[in-house]
Amino acid sequence: MDNGKKYQILDGTTLKLIAMISMVFDHAGDMFFPDVMWPRMIGRLAMPIFSFFIAEGFSHTRDKKKYLCRLGIFALISEIPFDLAFEGRVGLGHQNIMLSFFLAVVALMLYDWIQGGTKSEENHASIGKTVLGVIAVAAIAALSLLLRADYTIFAVIAVFLFYVLRQKHPLVRTGVGVAFLALTRTVGYYCTTGLSFIPLAMYNGKKGKGLKWLFYVFYPGHLLLLAAIKHMST
Repeated sequence: MDNGKKYQILDGTTLKLIAMISMVFDHAGDMFFPDVMWPRMIGRLAMPIFSFFIAEGFSHTRDKKKYLCRLGIFALISEIPFDLAFEGRVGLGHQNIMLSFFLAVVALMLYDWIQGGTKSEENHASIGKTVLGVIAVAAIAALSLLLRADYTIFAVIAVFLFYVLRQKHPLVRTGVGVAFLALTRTVGYYCTTGLSFIPLAMYNGKKGKGLKWLFYVFYPGHLLLLAAIKHMST
C-alpha cells in the first residue's frame, strides 16, 4: 500500500475553492491594503493551483477546441471588470489571467499538433518535433508578454510544465510546476508561492462535485464586486 495516498484527500473542486479564496485575498489586498503583505502572501497559492487545473482540464476535455473557446470568451468577459478593478478605467495596459490561460491552451494545442497527437505514441516523437514544439510554446509565451497578459510567460510555461509532465509521478509533476513559479518570482510576497505544493500534493485525482462554471463566473464576478466596492469607498 502506498502510504502517500492516505494524504491525498483533496479533490479538484476543493482545490479550486482553495485557489478562489486565495485569489480573493490577493486581489482585495492589492486593491485596498497595498502596504499589507500577508493577504498577497495568501494569494500566492492561487496561481499554481489554477495553472495545474488548466493543464488538467485540457488533458481530460473531450473537445479541446470548445475548451479553448470557453477560455477565450471569458477572457473577453473578464477584461472590463479586470481593468475597472485594478486600473479604474478600461485600457490595454494589463490584460487578465484568462487571456494568459487562453494563450497557454493555444500553446498546448500547437505542441500536441507538432508532436502528432496526444496518444501514448507521442512518447516516441522525434527530438526534432519535441524541439519544434517547445519553440512553439516559447513563441506563444513571448506573445503573452507582448499582450501584457497577467503572469505573461510564467503562466504559459507553468501550464505547459504541468501538462507535459502529466505522465510522471504526481509529486514530480507538482514539484516541477510549483518550483518554476516559486523560483522565477521570489521577490516580496511571492516568497509563499512554493506553499501551493502542499495542497496540490494532496490531490487525489478526482474531479469532485464539478462546479464546472463556478470559476469562470466567479473570476469576472468577484472583480466587478471589488471594483464596485472600491468605487463606492472613494
